[in-house]
Amino acid sequence: MTSTPSRSPGAPAVPAALPTAVDPRAEAYTARREALLTKLGALADEHAKALAGGGEKYVERHRGRGKLLARERIELLLDPDTPFLELSPLAGWGSDYTVGASLVTGIGVIEGVECLITANDPTVRGGASNPWTLKKALRANEIARANRLPCVSLVESGGADLPSQKEIFIPGGALFRDLTRLSEAGIPTVAVVFGNSTAGGAYIPGMSDHTVMVKERAKVFLGGPPLVKMATGEDADDEELGGAAMHARTSGLADHFAADEYDALRRARRIVARLNWRKAHPDPPPETVREPLYDPEELLGIVPADLKEPFDPREVVARIVDGSAFDEFKPLYGASLVTGWARLHGYPVGVLANAQGVLFSEESQKATQFIQLANQRDISLLFLHNTTGYMVGTEYEQGGIVKHGSMMINAVSNSKVPHLSVLMGASYGAGHYGMCGRAYEPRFLFAWPSAKSAVMGPQQLAGVLSLVMRESAAAKGKPFDEEADAGLRAMVEQQVESESLPMFLSGRLYDDGVIDPRDTRTVLGLCLSAIHTAPVRGARGGFGIFRM
Repeated sequence: MTSTPSRSPGAPAVPAALPTAVDPRAEAYTARREALLTKLGALADEHAKALAGGGEKYVERHRGRGKLLARERIELLLDPDTPFLELSPLAGWGSDYTVGASLVTGIGVIEGVECLITANDPTVRGGASNPWTLKKALRANEIARANRLPCVSLVESGGADLPSQKEIFIPGGALFRDLTRLSEAGIPTVAVVFGNSTAGGAYIPGMSDHTVMVKERAKVFLGGPPLVKMATGEDADDEELGGAAMHARTSGLADHFAADEYDALRRARRIVARLNWRKAHPDPPPETVREPLYDPEELLGIVPADLKEPFDPREVVARIVDGSAFDEFKPLYGASLVTGWARLHGYPVGVLANAQGVLFSEESQKATQFIQLANQRDISLLFLHNTTGYMVGTEYEQGGIVKHGSMMINAVSNSKVPHLSVLMGASYGAGHYGMCGRAYEPRFLFAWPSAKSAVMGPQQLAGVLSLVMRESAAAKGKPFDEEADAGLRAMVEQQVESESLPMFLSGRLYDDGVIDPRDTRTVLGLCLSAIHTAPVRGARGGFGIFRM
């Protein structure tokens, strides 16, 4: 007689690890990997443009003035050997403005405290703010508020980019509103001024809780010497109008008078050290965190180049969650959506991952219940997108797909636990909404280079337009121009294809960055740590009416 092993009384059960069917030697795997590596190469080229700032000429001019670059300032501000999660690095991609939008934003650790950091890039038009700078800064403030992250602003900006002022002035006031609301909510704000902070930009140090200014470098005033001369006839120089010494000794705007940039960053670190800041939830003990059983390198060979080809999202889950352990919820019901419980860097998560692309009524109802359970347990939700949307057709409409899809979107909309979204493959139509797309305010949303997102696929959208035009011509009794139709379809397909790609969407800040799939676990771990700075508490019955 044999006995089964028993665990000690009270010890938690260990969930079974997910199996894998990935074969790195298979031809299909190699083809997928090569296709994704090509896309990663193109992504690296675009990230390099953001890192280059205003270009070699302006970088050298900035260095010639004895100044540090924006990312160098951030590096010195952060604790040694700690990561910096840069956000929206492709902001402005595809526009008339420099990639990166003359602003660096991200999350990093200062004196052991996770902070939201922004830094103007003065090598790009003097750090002037264009419409994409504004959108990027507002997104950073939104992240700080939702996750209760102290904010540190590294300021050197000539204010608004005047040719685009019509797009900046009215909505730009939200930047200063946000600073005061962060302070009111008890979230500390720190401004470190390295150079110009003029006109409306003067309100950033003016409305921050703590302000550091660099000697003979910081210039903070509502109107510079030329404007003062025009408005009042007074002759004044930069220093007496808004220099660091004046603000430290006379106006009182400067709380700390720094000898140079290095001293300013040291003082900023000391300010953060004295905040007495505590996270709402302690970090998981390191000894409880287990690495996945499978190599994250294999994530490159999982998503097909042709997104019409399905793949098993469990293969992705197995390479990002702790110990590859996953307790699946309703595995035999609504099989096109995988749901279940796991831990990621020690944090509990509920996972919703698209399997076969289409969402049916069963998947919608399954997701609704799962989201409610996560809220009941105060567990964050991770959405892994690969969906073409909700199913259409007479059978499915009669079966209630509208009301069931509405239930899922209702649950996502009114869920109170933090949401994270990763677009792995397709994210089309209302399926994008049901899987917590940007409009549903996930705390963080990232895309892989393999992702695409639009109202529908390019061929489907072009085909729908073609059918509408064909029916219109028939109704009017006119002949249908097949040649013109073919040309229009090709044009529409090309346009929709280009506008559904991740770099295009990231340029418009519809995500927080396009990431290498191999970095997914690390990126999500950093996000979960930041999320748990604020209290994680789910809705307690606070959902809209579910049509049953």
